[in-house]
Amino acid sequence: MSQFAGKTAVISGGAEGIGLSIAEALGEQKMNIVLADIDPENLEKARVVLESAGVQVLAVALDVADEVQWQTVAEQAVARFGKIHMVVNNAGVGGESGSLEKEQTQSWQWALDVNLMGVMYGAKVMVPLINLHGEGGWIVNVASMAGMGGVPYNGAYTATKSAVVALSESWAGELQRKGINVSVLCPAFVKTRIYESERNRPLQYQTDSANTAKTPSAPNKTKAMVENGIDVSIVGKRVVEALNEGELYIFTHPNYRSVVQQRFEAIDAAFARAAQSPLLQHIVKQKLDML
Repeated sequence: MSQFAGKTAVISGGAEGIGLSIAEALGEQKMNIVLADIDPENLEKARVVLESAGVQVLAVALDVADEVQWQTVAEQAVARFGKIHMVVNNAGVGGESGSLEKEQTQSWQWALDVNLMGVMYGAKVMVPLINLHGEGGWIVNVASMAGMGGVPYNGAYTATKSAVVALSESWAGELQRKGINVSVLCPAFVKTRIYESERNRPLQYQTDSANTAKTPSAPNKTKAMVENGIDVSIVGKRVVEALNEGELYIFTHPNYRSVVQQRFEAIDAAFARAAQSPLLQHIVKQKLDML
């Protein structure tokens, strides 16, 4: 029997794309699914899809940038299914592409509130409920390959996804003793509508589009790369596969390994240069101070 059977997962941004793919894959493992999403129309469609596949599902409206709404989702999930075992912090926005000089505060705040604070709120609200039943559980944070290295002209997206990777690493050490496994999903290009994030941008994050200078070819290039990405159904199945193996980092594009290796090699070379500095000889062999 699957280790997930009969347990409950809360999935933000679950109405389509990667979120729905994960919901379908976990539903195949006989998990109860709480779909949470900001788009009510797509949320209802997703609920019908899952229920038609025999999945026990609860659909709840959620703006992940609002901690109070997370509390409401938790209350409804517990009322319906009794316990929560997993939170999948999937909801995210692509943000705007453009040069540093032209980036706007509202766009940065939108990316920060959804991509980073939404992840923090999801874990903050759900972890106490996972701890409550003492059966252990999972946190799955959805980052990106962009979280493994800087992407020019995508500062806000890269910054938030890098933060999600680091946050996941931090929580993995913190929550292991509580029996909660933490994983961070870092996909490259997947066939989703991430390039249409603007459709869900709330009014408080709106910018003057006339003053927003984007890199001319960036939106069309990104859309083309996304549309030529892997099928989204693969991602959910890959997540289940990785969770069964207890993986911290979940990758969907092994062909990007060389890119990440180049970064690690550059970092290692920088350490080697630091070790040769006359200024630092007194600490080259110093015992590490670790928490």
